[in-house]
Amino acid sequence: MADHEEEDLRTALRMSMQNSPPEPKRSKPRDGPAGAPTGLPEESSDVKTRRLQRELMATAAEKRMLDARKASPSPSSVSGSAGSSGSALAAKVVRKDKELSLEEVNLGKGLSEEDAKQLFSMVFGAEVTKGILAQWSNQGIRFSPDPETSMGLVQHEGGPCGVLAAIQAFVLKYLIFCPPELGKVVPNMHHNMGSRTLSNSPCVASNNFASLTEDAKARALIRSMGEILFLCGSNKRAVIATLSVIGDDTERSKDNLDDEVITKSLEGLSIESAADLHKVLRVNTYTTRESAFKRLQAVIPVFQSRMGALLFLISALLSRGLDLVQADRDDPSLPLVTAPFGHASQEIVNLLLCGQAVPNVFDGKMDLGGGMSLKGVSRPVEVGFLTLLESLNFCKVGQYLKCPKWPIWVVGSESHYTVLFSLDTTVQDENELEGRESQIRKAFDAQDQSGGGGFISVEGFHQVLKETNVELPTEKVDLLCSTGFIVWSEFWQVILELDKSLGGLKDSTGLMGKKVFDLYHFNGIAKSDLNGSQLSSGGETPVQRPRLTKLKVSVPPRWTPEEYMTDVAVSSGSGGNESGGKVTEIAKPEPSQHAPLVDCIRTRWPRAVCNWIGYPPSIV
Repeated sequence: MADHEEEDLRTALRMSMQNSPPEPKRSKPRDGPAGAPTGLPEESSDVKTRRLQRELMATAAEKRMLDARKASPSPSSVSGSAGSSGSALAAKVVRKDKELSLEEVNLGKGLSEEDAKQLFSMVFGAEVTKGILAQWSNQGIRFSPDPETSMGLVQHEGGPCGVLAAIQAFVLKYLIFCPPELGKVVPNMHHNMGSRTLSNSPCVASNNFASLTEDAKARALIRSMGEILFLCGSNKRAVIATLSVIGDDTERSKDNLDDEVITKSLEGLSIESAADLHKVLRVNTYTTRESAFKRLQAVIPVFQSRMGALLFLISALLSRGLDLVQADRDDPSLPLVTAPFGHASQEIVNLLLCGQAVPNVFDGKMDLGGGMSLKGVSRPVEVGFLTLLESLNFCKVGQYLKCPKWPIWVVGSESHYTVLFSLDTTVQDENELEGRESQIRKAFDAQDQSGGGGFISVEGFHQVLKETNVELPTEKVDLLCSTGFIVWSEFWQVILELDKSLGGLKDSTGLMGKKVFDLYHFNGIAKSDLNGSQLSSGGETPVQRPRLTKLKVSVPPRWTPEEYMTDVAVSSGSGGNESGGKVTEIAKPEPSQHAPLVDCIRTRWPRAVCNWIGYPPSIV
């Protein structure tokens, strides 16, 4: 009897939280007399009693929940923090309902008029132009069809590049550094990016991006979108926004949707007001990554459609919670999409990279006094951010964004976002010379009482020598101490001429010196490419496609002059009939090339020298 009562209570609670009565359980038909005809059988007294009890319990449960809401109102599910109030049993039932399989989940909840108004105003403001709305309503999340840039997302419209670049950075993380993770999206799951199924084939972590499979890219995209949404939801939830005009087909169709179905569904659809959002937007909340991945897999054609970038931005905002987004910002009165060109603001980019819609790129908070402060990035991030504005001294990117876990950075210019990345995590490591430089400089600065003037006392100097294990000849020590204080430039000159065995930086082995590595820059917006030109009656016609540029980067240590650095030793195999061993060559310096991207790179690696072949990398 206790089991029946508990089941009835669960049913009552479920009924009290639904707008319409639930369908009867198909696995447990209603009780009725044996041989009763189909249709509406006459209830026995026992069945009737139990039904009345359930209805009374449902009414009582609904009354208790209404009383609880009046006593302690909770924020809206789309404008507050994750979680809900209520009894443990009610929360368990709600959670169970939200994580049903795709076959059982409903089409999603609509936004209230109030939430729709807040969302539209927050994103676009009150004076948005039709041109900006068109930009954000005509950008899908799609991979490039060009083999050389097949790992990249293509941008067709100006404006949503901040959203695409952030997703792109996470996609590269999975394709290059986390290919085993791609097998954990959803086991035995079919995807909607074609007629193929997601296989367990490994990703190719090399610069041969043309060899990446569609399966690998599909998995990376789903994984990346899910990670970003859970990052916005404080790793507690992900809200996924879709459209009612195609939601029914997406949920109920057994076959994969194609572009034609989506395009037809979106014919005539425009988002020009909060009322439009209220009418067509549908949202679902997920508290486990597996359930979110399943949902993303099912609706990925929607995000590939022309509404994809806008829907993903809305999903991220709702995952964070509209009220929390506004609390993150320094000036919540400004729209997140900036006028007059409709670019994604820094707040949007920071939300997608670090889970908080803060407007600044420095670490932590900046205290302005009087109880006022500016908000920056509060914790380490997976992928980072560099900006041309830092090279122009308009801002200072903090170490969290400048030194992310993976060597991937969204790059910001005055009007566009692109992505810079490396295939090798060691590009962020210090080499031996850089490490020794940092150790000595840190010890010297710790003794500098001049406020950064670059000189220390004799007593402090002896402490530096002790901490850094530098063994200077007596005559050198006397010379440096002769004036009563030691200047950094004079001390560093001595260190450069002191043998490595004595704690200096002079090294005849060629093992200490410049650091040389490769970086890749991807610009998703279509650029003219004469290398892929096509012949026409009027001559060659440049192909419009995204651009991927490989850069050779040479980084000298921060404080060491060029003349004191050894050349980089490069190993190469011998050819012909010579011995099979390796010979060591001295790399000849290549002529330096310049583009605005180089200025961005130098904010991360000061004094970097960059070279490339072909078109200069473009960050606009």
